[in-house]
Amino acid sequence: MPYPQFSRSRLAIRPLKERKNQVQIEQSHVPVNAKPRVMSGETAGIVKETVIRIAAARKAGKSVMLTFGAHTIKNGLGLVLRRLIEDGWVTHLATNGAGVIHDWEIAYQGATSEYVRENIAAGQFGIWQETGYYINLAIAVGAYEGLGYGESVGVMIQKGGLQIPDAADLESVVRDSIGFDADRSAAAADLLGLVKQFSIKPGFLPVSHPFKKYSIQAAACRLKVPFTGHPMIGHDIIYEHPANNGGAIGRAGLRDFLTFADSVSRLDGGVYMSVGSAVMSPMIFEKSFSMCRNIKLQKRKGRDDHYIAVVDLIPATGGWADGKEPAPSDAAYYQRYLKTFSRMGGTMRYVCADNRDFLLAVSGELRKQV
Repeated sequence: MPYPQFSRSRLAIRPLKERKNQVQIEQSHVPVNAKPRVMSGETAGIVKETVIRIAAARKAGKSVMLTFGAHTIKNGLGLVLRRLIEDGWVTHLATNGAGVIHDWEIAYQGATSEYVRENIAAGQFGIWQETGYYINLAIAVGAYEGLGYGESVGVMIQKGGLQIPDAADLESVVRDSIGFDADRSAAAADLLGLVKQFSIKPGFLPVSHPFKKYSIQAAACRLKVPFTGHPMIGHDIIYEHPANNGGAIGRAGLRDFLTFADSVSRLDGGVYMSVGSAVMSPMIFEKSFSMCRNIKLQKRKGRDDHYIAVVDLIPATGGWADGKEPAPSDAAYYQRYLKTFSRMGGTMRYVCADNRDFLLAVSGELRKQV
């Protein structure tokens, strides 16, 4: 007998406009020409090395991947990230579920980052109508259209809304596809359930994003640069909304993982930057790298020339190197993988710096390369 489940239909969901936010993007965004704080000699040297490796990688047509945590978005770095992909330096962007949400809220209302402790005490943390409804609906529509998690939300922002299929058409797809394309049939069934649950009319559903220029997801969609979102069930506020659908999340999230792995397959001679992503980045990278190495070894090619830059505020000391398991941090990631990746021919560097300073420094140095 199945375990009992909490019913989200009982929740009192309030409009997003009633929420107080800590970040107002027009006041807190970081201009692309802002100057980073002065870095130490060692850190500045790694920044220059990273820039040289990025330039060489792009000249050779290799991947330059930038994986970042949600604070990169909350810190107002969307325009800096946009410049990196507009100039062709970064070929793949990846973040966690929270990064996707903060970017969307910025595009939608120009503000993000609620007061967590205050709202938990009030029984209101994360229980906001527009964030939960539109992001979940975008992912369900995207999963039906064969899009990934990050791309689904990016398309909604860039196009200013969602194209909702007719319920009768979805019913036909559910029925006609089940024998030869079960995944599409299931995706249609998931979306059909939302259409009926919320009485959504077919056609274009406008969703205005007046602050779209600050959205890195929209820019990636416009420039056709992969932007992948890597969610974990229950980690993000969209799971509190009754529009949330596990099937749609799984389909879109899996597609993004395989898109991420495809970029990793072109990382020999390329660059991977992990900026303030202590959990998601190392977890998806190690699985993707292992799959790519599996195929490479089948062809009897064992050496790599990848370059990895790990950026965090915590000094890269202690932890795994001492045989002790540390608290989650990118420093732990660095200690865990340093010897492994070095043995395979790659180069791995650790930068103890604020994500704002690192990204501004790298972006500024790359502009000098043009």
